[in-house]
Parts: sequence; C-alpha cells; structure tokens
Amino acid sequence: MTDVHDPKTRSYNMSRIRSKDTKPEMLVRKYLFAQGFRYRLHDKNLPGKPDLVFPKYKTVLFINGCFWHGHEGCKYYVVPQTNKDRWTEKIRKNKANDEKSYSKLKELGYKIIVVWECELKSTKKEATLNALTNLLAR
Repeated sequence: MTDVHDPKTRSYNMSRIRSKDTKPEMLVRKYLFAQGFRYRLHDKNLPGKPDLVFPKYKTVLFINGCFWHGHEGCKYYVVPQTNKDRWTEKIRKNKANDEKSYSKLKELGYKIIVVWECELKSTKKEATLNALTNLLAR
C-alpha cells in the first residue's frame, strides 16, 4: 500500500506535529492554572522531560498522544499500513522510553500521572479534568 500523500506533503504534515504546547497540553495547563495549581513546564533536569511538574506535590504529569505513545485499545492508536514496520518500531521505542522515564522518576520519589489525548475529547474532558484536580489535591 502506498501513502495517500506525496513525499513533500507527508514531510510538511509531519513537520507540523509538535512535542510541546499541543492542544491537549494547553487545555490541561489552562484548567489547572485556573484551579490554582502552579507548575513548571518541561523540566529538562527530570527523566522524560514531563509536560508539567508540580514541585509542591512532588508530582509530574505527562499528556500523551494516543498514537505516538501507543495507547492500547484506543481508537486513535492505529498503526499506518504504509511503512508499518518502521512505525511499529518507533512506537515501541517511545513506549520503552516512557517506561524508563517513569521508573527513574519513581526512584526519585515522584508521583506520576498520565493523561491520554483521548481522555480530553469532549465527552470525557470534564470528568478527566475533575479527576486530575482530585489526584493533585490529595
């Protein structure tokens, strides 16, 4: 099976994908800030550069894209048919890196919260954000 886009278009599309300040991340950041939570962004000194770090609570928050982090059982995690082996390996490595980072963070005494992109879609967003507030407030 061939790609539905020519190489130039595919390259452009891939270049537009961000690792920071994504829509799901901005949604969570704005909500938590409005709730009075203060955090640091993308701390390079911590394993995995967590999206949000809450020093007061010794907690880190990762906001994961379902595709890029291989969210099993999620409708947004579908391995492309084009270059399937490459994508499977890429996502496997991402998941292994995630686990390694989580393990190191736990050793450092951090509590880890992961929010998946699909949990921030309109039907689940309110429940996810409320649960997040409750987790942090504990």
